[in-house]
This record gives sequence, structure tokens and C-alpha cells, in this order.
Amino acid sequence: MSSKTSTTNPNNTPLLIRPPPSALPFHGSPNAASNDPGHTLTNDLEQQPVATGTIPPSENTNATNTNNATHVPGQVKRELKQRHIAMMALGGTIGTGLFIGTQRSLAEAGPVGALIGYTFMATIVYSIAQSVGEMTTFIPITGSFAVFVSRFLSPAIGAAVGWLYWFSWSTTFGIELSVIAQTIMSWYGGISVFVWISVFLVLLTATNFLPVRLYGEIEFVSATIKVVALVGWIIYGVVMVLGGGPRGFIGFKYWHDPGVFGPGILVSSRVFSKFLGLLSALVNAAFTYQGVELVGVSAGEASNPRKAIPRAINRTFFRILVFYLGSIILLGLLIPYNHDSITLKENASPLSSPFVVAIVNSGTPILPHIFKGVVLITIISAGNSNIYVGSRLLYALGTAKIAPQFLTKTNRFGVPIYGVLCTGTMGLLAFLAVTKGAVLLSWLLNIGAVAGLVCWICISMSHLRFMKALQLYGLSRDRHLLYKSWGGRGYVYYSLVGLVVVTVLQGFPAYFDWSVYRFLTTHISIIIFVALWAFFQLFLKTPIFVTLEDVDIVTGSKLEELQELAAREGKTATAIDIGDYLRDEGPEEKPTTLWGKLVDIIF
Repeated sequence: MSSKTSTTNPNNTPLLIRPPPSALPFHGSPNAASNDPGHTLTNDLEQQPVATGTIPPSENTNATNTNNATHVPGQVKRELKQRHIAMMALGGTIGTGLFIGTQRSLAEAGPVGALIGYTFMATIVYSIAQSVGEMTTFIPITGSFAVFVSRFLSPAIGAAVGWLYWFSWSTTFGIELSVIAQTIMSWYGGISVFVWISVFLVLLTATNFLPVRLYGEIEFVSATIKVVALVGWIIYGVVMVLGGGPRGFIGFKYWHDPGVFGPGILVSSRVFSKFLGLLSALVNAAFTYQGVELVGVSAGEASNPRKAIPRAINRTFFRILVFYLGSIILLGLLIPYNHDSITLKENASPLSSPFVVAIVNSGTPILPHIFKGVVLITIISAGNSNIYVGSRLLYALGTAKIAPQFLTKTNRFGVPIYGVLCTGTMGLLAFLAVTKGAVLLSWLLNIGAVAGLVCWICISMSHLRFMKALQLYGLSRDRHLLYKSWGGRGYVYYSLVGLVVVTVLQGFPAYFDWSVYRFLTTHISIIIFVALWAFFQLFLKTPIFVTLEDVDIVTGSKLEELQELAAREGKTATAIDIGDYLRDEGPEEKPTTLWGKLVDIIF
């Protein structure tokens, strides 16, 4: 018999509760709710006396709201507001991949090939965002998706995914620093590039030791700049295409000459080379979209994750359509794929942003320098996010006891000290990137993209297991979830199959133009993942896969709060409507200033 406790409510719906065994079973029905119209379930939690061994809501890091006046050592603080989460979800994906990485897609796949690649990946990314949103809204904890993989698939896979994801974000930090330094050098060449790398390495690392609310404000401001600039660029691009610039009407000129599909890569066969170019565009798109899952990493520091996360996820699809696909279409109209500034060469500059090239190609003076400044702000913001994400992942891994425990140590602001230091140290790769330039940029882009694909595969698999576990617990996604992803299992299976296919096919270029470098570029993330999985499987000595009966969807969720409420009452909580309780968003964060209200409407 399972270790869970089973009860039956008046509607004969089984409800299964996770251990600890000392927790009293509870059940309820829609007809058993309190008759007091002013009675709320949140009041129950706040007003009930706390029994020995239970966790007051003000100290429970998994509660909907947390009082941060007193910091509990070893815990992060919930200080990120709804607007911070919303802009992190958006701004997290507007970075180096979009402003610089799209260069490669256009050069290899051409305008239509790039559009196909980015559109296909957009449908997958929206599924991933929804999967993270559904699980994180139910269980809002720091570094959530790595923890979900550990709970729903296996601790070994969760550890491997967590470390691989950290590796991806921390190594990318080095290339961000390199591009920052080289961008500044293009304006002020009198100071060594190594000096600029050192300055921003120290500056960004130091910034991440400050309270998380300041990180949220920095990201909010930088993301706002990125969004405004991108909207302005899209408007500018439309005007240029329609003939409002010095070059006159452009229209679909470059789709006719040189064409809609790029030259492709690696092989002489015209058709097959274009197919390989399309695969390359898919990998580049995966890198560009990485960051959409950041709402899951920050959930443990959101003041009201159950309200902020669904809102951020719900607006993701519209933003993807407008900002990413709109940008790709306009770039393909404004720049021929064989333009000298975006064709990939061994000595190509990583500063060749197609967004800047499009402005230059349209003949508008001064504006290229302004937008280059926007790209600089974007990359600084991306570097800041690299350290934030990496440090929280290490903290989550340490908390789950699959990383050294010193990584859970926090300062008085609730910031994981050693997580920040370890991630910041990876910025030293920037000094190597200076000498390798575009070669290392291309290598790290592939490593990061494939690492992201592996993590997304695990997120999709975790979501499928989560949905099955809900059924086992007697919970309905319609009745008991505050946020339910669109499309159900079918959409998740679609994204899972698509991700597996892209991950497998992306390695084909290595076999048509063999070299150790190319093989490692396309396979190193997979090799690292398998090696980590095997290591942790031997180290942790846990089952290869967690059985469905042992999947834990209670710890960190409102089910846990409900158990605590039942324990404090000293009886079965028959008066509680479980559906209403689980779907309770918590208190509303209402802006009081005009600026705050405007931000709330837009973001």
C-alpha cells in the first residue's frame, strides 16, 4: 500500500496527502465551505495559533506572501513584485541571442528559413513557458524547474539538469563580458579591452550581492529600455520597408535578390545544404528564446508568485509574436542574407548586430550609434541576469542537497553569497573570448542552445508527470489549479517530440564536415548531461526514475499550507473548500501611483 493517506470527500473524490505521516488527513467539498461571507482561507492561516513544529506563514518561504522584516538565515527573500516578474519574463529573452545571434540565422538560412526556424521554436517555447507557469504557480520555489525535474523524474536527472543549466548560463557570462568590452572599445579604443572586462566583471558581480529588490529594479529599468528600443526599431523598420527612408521603397527586394533561403552550410547539395541551414536556424532560435523559463528561477523571491507568474506567462505569446517574429521578418526585409557585415567568417566581429546593420543599410545617420548603445545596455543586463540565474540555481541545488551546502549560505539581504561568487568567477572566460572572437561566440552559442534544449526536454517530461500526479492525488486541473496551461498533454507532447528531434538533428553538421571542434560544439552539452546523470545516479543511489506514487507535489505548495492549517486546528479540515483554497491568488498588489498604474496596464 502507498505511504500516502487516502480520504474521501462527500463527492466521493479521493484526495491523497503526502507524508509526513503525522499530518492529519483533510478533505472538503464545494458545499462544505464556511457560511460566513467575510471568512477567507487566508484568514484561517493567519489567525490560527501555530502548533509546535509548524511553520508560520510569515516565515514559510513557500507561502504566498512573506514578511521580509526578519530574514531567516539560509533563505532567500520574497521581494520581487509583479512588475519585476513580468519584465524579467520579457527582458530575459531580449538579449545577446536576439540582437547578435540572429546574425547567424540570416546568413545561413536566409530570411524565410530564419522565419520558419524562429516560428517553429516559438510554438515550442510557449509550451515550455506554460509548463513552467503551471508547475511554478502550484509550487512557487526558488530554482523551481530544476527542483521539479528532481521530484517528478529523478534526483539524479534533476541534479544533472541543474548543473547543466548553471554551466550554460555561467559560461555565457564570459562571452557577455567580452562583447561588452569590445562594444565600448569601438567607441573608446584608448583603454585595453582587458580593463573593461575586469571593470564589468567586478561591477556585475558586486551588484548581485545587493538586495534582490534592487536587482528587480535594475532589470525592470533595463528591460523597459530594451522593450522601448525594440518597439521603436520595429516602427522604424516598417517605415524603411515602406519607403520612408533615404533608400526609397524596399519592400520584398531582398527576398528576390539574393533570395528567401540562404546558401545553407557544409555540403554541396543545394537542397540539403539549405536544410542544414534551417537546422542551424532552429538551434540559434533556441538560444535566442532561452530565458523564457526565468520566471521559474525567480519564483522563490516573488512576493506573490501565484498572481505574478500567471500574468507574466499569459502575455508571453503576444510578446513573442510582436518582438521576435516581427523583428525576424523586418531583418529579412532590410538586409540581404549575403551582406558583408553579417556573413560569418573566422574574423567576423561579434558586434555585427543585424539590427545595427539594418539601420546602416537603410542609410540613416547617427541612429546606428544610438542603437549600439541599446545593444550595450542589453548585454550588460544579460550579464547581470547570468549571475542572478546561476547563483539561484546553485542555491536551489544546495538546498536540495545535490550541491555543496556552503552554496546555501546567504547574506543579510537573502542573497546566496557563494552562488554569486562561483557564477561570477566563470566570467574569467571573457579573457579567452577576446583572443578567439567569433569562433568562441559560435561555440558557446551552440553549447548554451543545446543545454537549453536538454533542459526544456526535462521540463516537458516533468510537466507530464506532474499532470499524472495530480490525477493520482484526486486533483483536477480545471478545479484545483490557479493556472492551467493551454492544450493539455497534447501540446506538451508536441513540444517534447519537437525538442527531441531538434536536439538529435542539430548534431548532423559534425558528420558532414568532421572535426573534433565541430563535434564538441554540437554534442558537448549532451555529453556533459549524460556524464552528470551517471555520476549523480551513482552518488545519490536513487531509483533511475521516481515512481508516480512517490512524486511529491505537496512540499512547497498550498497543499502543504492546508496540511498545516488542519494540524493547527487539531482536526480534519472539513470546512475547507479545497478548490477555492488552491486557486486563491492571495492579496492583490494594487499600484498607488500614476506611474505604477501605467506600468501595471502595459506590463
